[in-house]
Amino acid sequence: MVLNYIWIAFFVIAFIIALIKVIFLGDTEIFTAIMNSTFDSSKTAFEISLGLTGVLALWLGIMKIGENSGLINALARFLSPVLCRLFPDIPKGHPVLGSIFMNMSANMLGLDNAATPLGLKAMKELQELNPKKDTASNPMIMFLVINTSGLIIIPISIMVYRAQMGAAQPTDVFIPILLSTFISTLVGVIAVSIAQKINLINKPILILMGVICLFFSGLIYLFLNISREEMGTYSTLIANILLFGVIILFILTGVRKKINVYDSFVEGAKEGFTTAVRIIPYLVAFLVGIAVFRTSGAMDFLVGGIGYVVDLCGVDTSFVGALPTALMKSLSGSGAN
Repeated sequence: MVLNYIWIAFFVIAFIIALIKVIFLGDTEIFTAIMNSTFDSSKTAFEISLGLTGVLALWLGIMKIGENSGLINALARFLSPVLCRLFPDIPKGHPVLGSIFMNMSANMLGLDNAATPLGLKAMKELQELNPKKDTASNPMIMFLVINTSGLIIIPISIMVYRAQMGAAQPTDVFIPILLSTFISTLVGVIAVSIAQKINLINKPILILMGVICLFFSGLIYLFLNISREEMGTYSTLIANILLFGVIILFILTGVRKKINVYDSFVEGAKEGFTTAVRIIPYLVAFLVGIAVFRTSGAMDFLVGGIGYVVDLCGVDTSFVGALPTALMKSLSGSGAN
């Protein structure tokens, strides 16, 4: 219901702002620009979903090998002591725990293209467990918050984008991203746990938090003592070795269990194609809504207003320009990219 109001507001506010520009500023081109943005953003939405189709087919194919070989079930059983504390409504050892872990792992490596299909698969499985199909369940809310907060250990994709845009030092953002995403994830999990009355003061969670803090401390110490060039090289190398290692692990497990690995992959890839087609309407809806809102000038008014208030408070306003991307991230990760 909230998304319904947000989407309607995009169009209504855009129309009001555009009408004001025509009447008071004499901007007769504004409605033409808005309509052109709807066509352009519709095309962009389809291109994004088209680009995701191959990636979805690949990773859901790999996941299907893991399911048929029993590896996902084994992973779910192994992770149950921790994840069942965060997702108490999910049955212990349920395969969705494996999907959630795979998605979180891809996110922590900053690999958006791998994380998206795994996240969609996990959410689909959570929906199957949901007793109220028209309302998000508690596990779905917790998973969405963890996903949106975006805990990243090695921000590969972001460093690649910075390099493509000509940043002098693409790896400069490594430690700030590590700290900010850790804090945002921690705050998000605590907030949802309070709302859902989940007790986080228990042995598995405390051990996990201790391990994560030690790991982050060691990682920061390591990268503070190597050059920026080495940081970028090692980050990319480690992330891709781990990712390819997962693919090899799934395939070899399938061979060991004597399943038809190829047929399993194709079966999962078909699901990936179906999923890609299913998300097209959602991408079109929100990218068009945001495009209309931005082209009308409403986004500039919003960001400018926030910047003015922040400046009055004496806070550095350099982050304000990134707010449109931050707002988009909550609605569409691909659109934000």
